[in-house]
Amino acid sequence: MQQTINKEITIKGVGLHSGLKSVLILKPAEVDTGITFRRSDVVGSNPVKALYSNVVDTRNCTCLGDGKGNLISTIEHLMAALSVLKIDNVAVEVSSPEMPILDGAAAKFIEAITSAGIKTQYLPRRRLKVLRKVEFKDDKGGYISIEPAKDFAIDFTIEFPSPIVGHQEFNASIDLNLFNQEIAPCRTFCEKNQIDYLQSIGLIKGGSLDNAVVLDGDKILNEGGFKVPNECVNHKVLDAIGDMYTSGYQIIGRVTALKTGHYHNNQLLKALFADTANYEII
Repeated sequence: MQQTINKEITIKGVGLHSGLKSVLILKPAEVDTGITFRRSDVVGSNPVKALYSNVVDTRNCTCLGDGKGNLISTIEHLMAALSVLKIDNVAVEVSSPEMPILDGAAAKFIEAITSAGIKTQYLPRRRLKVLRKVEFKDDKGGYISIEPAKDFAIDFTIEFPSPIVGHQEFNASIDLNLFNQEIAPCRTFCEKNQIDYLQSIGLIKGGSLDNAVVLDGDKILNEGGFKVPNECVNHKVLDAIGDMYTSGYQIIGRVTALKTGHYHNNQLLKALFADTANYEII
């Protein structure tokens, strides 16, 4: 059956790129309304469905647009938490152009939603079953596909020049227990020289060692190092789970990704929905 949250949830933090204070409110929603986002700081703003077709920017995060120039950035970590908790319907309000980054992962979203409780609703959930393989590739070696499978699974490979990251792989079916242990704590990551550049162009004003893994050559600047082995590829899996939920459905299929990001995830969903022979709703 479909599910929503049991009661209203308020989460406060700062945006990763803007550094602006951001208040996030999650509200229970009716059946068949899906996940919607609305800018509470914009008078007369309308809810935007968290769908791949409403994604307007994928350069540093997944960003929704309402068609009037109002943006809601960095939705992917919350979307991943909602996906694995099987929350079908929730109304999200955010008081700035960017979601609070919190711990740079999904653990705090999982904790907040679990504490509020989950409510079973009166209509059955519809899922998307992949019927044939669909793929997307860029001209830089990035490749992503989705194909039929018995459950929702992800195979993800990353290749980074950093001696700390290097070649990492993730291969598993996604369930709540695995997500909580191996994926939810995994923070976004970057090289120190990337931070210097991004700050020079006015980004990551809210970034810190509390919400990102910062690499400097062969060193990790965060005290305590990685939270889990292969934290970097696991964070990419976290992002992929959140982005795949912008399909509007729980997916039954296997995603295979090599050196990809938000852009590729969005393009894959566009390719998937381009032909109704690629899938069925069950």
